[in-house]
Amino acid sequence: MPWRFAIFLCAQALGAAAGGWAAGPWGLAAGVALASWLCWGWESWQGLRVLRWLRQDGEPARAPALRGPWGEACDRMRRLLRQREQRAAASDARLQEFLAALQASPNGVILLDAQGRIEWCNQTAAQHFGLQAERDLMQSVGNLLRDPAFSNYLAAGDYAQGVLLPGRESSAAHPVTLSVQLHPYGDGRRLMLSRDVTALEQAEAMRRDFVANVSHEIRTPLTVLVGFVETLQTLPLQEDERARYLGLMAQQAARMQHLVQDLLTLSRLEGSPPPGMAEWVPVCALLRHCEDEARALSATLARTPAQQHRFVFPTPGQAQAAGQVAGIAAELQSALANLVNNAVRYTPAGGSITVAWEPLADGGARFTVRDTGPGLAPEHLPRITERFYRVDRSRSRDTGGTGLGLAIVKHVVQRHGAALEISSVLGQGSVFGVRFPAARVRAQAGVSPAARSGAAAG
Repeated sequence: MPWRFAIFLCAQALGAAAGGWAAGPWGLAAGVALASWLCWGWESWQGLRVLRWLRQDGEPARAPALRGPWGEACDRMRRLLRQREQRAAASDARLQEFLAALQASPNGVILLDAQGRIEWCNQTAAQHFGLQAERDLMQSVGNLLRDPAFSNYLAAGDYAQGVLLPGRESSAAHPVTLSVQLHPYGDGRRLMLSRDVTALEQAEAMRRDFVANVSHEIRTPLTVLVGFVETLQTLPLQEDERARYLGLMAQQAARMQHLVQDLLTLSRLEGSPPPGMAEWVPVCALLRHCEDEARALSATLARTPAQQHRFVFPTPGQAQAAGQVAGIAAELQSALANLVNNAVRYTPAGGSITVAWEPLADGGARFTVRDTGPGLAPEHLPRITERFYRVDRSRSRDTGGTGLGLAIVKHVVQRHGAALEISSVLGQGSVFGVRFPAARVRAQAGVSPAARSGAAAG
């Protein structure tokens, strides 16, 4: 600043000297005024350049190159603008990170303004409600979601609890349930969260059904037992009547015992770690166990030898060539025999049942049970392995099933890393299969590939 003032004084002195030399005293005054106006014009021109820069865009890179106070002012403003841009960029980066986190959320997120209009939503919310961010931005959420339950919830203003709504892709065969809740924030704004609770709702429904079914399954035989006990206690009975009642009581007690045993088995399977690879079970032993149980059960159910089922099992040589499976022998025997026994129970007298073991191209193997029973309608296939689920309840009572057999099979199969495969055509029979992975199957030592191919053909 001092040198700037010195330049101003020098300019006035030069103006005064030139004016006095040219025109005397009046020229001196005019020279001083002219020099002052020139200095003031120069400073004004520099100030105007700064103002024009600021008015246009204020881009730091486009700041005018000036000297003196205006140059220093430009430098300071340029640094301030750069700091402001850096802060804005950092804030925008944090905002984008926050929005990216919301976008990655498994829950739907919608930001609503004070009028209930959509300011932003993530992809999950768009999928839940069929929204399009570009099309539905600043649209009223009440106009887009017209479910009466949501409309009442939105109008009530009490958001302490959420509301359950059907999902956009919900159908009778595949229901989808969404839990939606609003959370007020800011100046009248609201945060709308949606969560897919279909699995939770199904689990809760299964729990209720399970409790109801267990109560029913136990109450029925208990009612029979109590009735027979009261009869034995109050009425004089002949010896043959007493024996018949005691036999029926033993039958109902055995039914309850089987039910409790199956429930304990399910509980043990769900709470136990998967079996390791240390124990290898010969497939021939599993097939022999299945055949023995199936023929005994068929003989029990048939009234005459002609009504017994026709069985096709692998021959002893083919079974020997099938190799071994890694797992727990008792669980595998229970699961595979259960599939065969179900085929016996639900196949009419004289029907045929074919059991096979075939190696697969990937090194695994498949156990299959094919029957000529009544088959299953397509709507029953997704639920056939649920606990206590029965296609024909009266038929299940006749066959003595507890309704837990396929649930046990499913858990055993999953624990051994295998997959349960079910296919059926109504009126044409069913095929139940267990596909074992290659890691749990190994060929019998000393068996040729031709023998293994023969086992597959059998």
